[in-house]
Amino acid sequence: MNRSGSGFSGGIRLLLLSAWLGAAIFFSAIVAPAAFSTLRSFQVTNVNEIAGAIVNRALAVVNVSGFLISLAVLALTLPAERKNMKMPVVVSSIALLLMASATAVGHWVIAARMRGLRLAMVTIDLVPPDDPRRVAFNNLHRYSVISLMLAMLAAIAAIVLTGFRPLSGVRKTS
Repeated sequence: MNRSGSGFSGGIRLLLLSAWLGAAIFFSAIVAPAAFSTLRSFQVTNVNEIAGAIVNRALAVVNVSGFLISLAVLALTLPAERKNMKMPVVVSSIALLLMASATAVGHWVIAARMRGLRLAMVTIDLVPPDDPRRVAFNNLHRYSVISLMLAMLAAIAAIVLTGFRPLSGVRKTS
């Protein structure tokens, strides 16, 4: 199958999306779990507070870069594909908008509310699990994970649709 974004613009779009997806996977699978498990191995009393601060900083970079990259890729896609606005381009554009929305909500809505709750609890490790603030924080954490997963799935869709679209009007050469 021929690749539609095989030119310079397509290569840049694939590179940006793939780099962000790799960073998001690395954060989710390595950075976040390692921060918590490493600090727990030292039996630090406020392990969740410290690990959460580390993870929050890294997640902010992942979310903001995902937002900016998805908008940049969309801005590169529309001019490059204006003559080829077929279903894969439309679906890829929708995936990019979903990625931008999920990372924006994850950073500017969910993470902001989590920071507010964390400040209200002072030290999260000392707050009982059934405290309403802790319950709300845990629910927001779950939404944060879902938001990042949606953004990652949208990035995968955009990568596949950008990298493996058939070209229209291209003749096969022998």
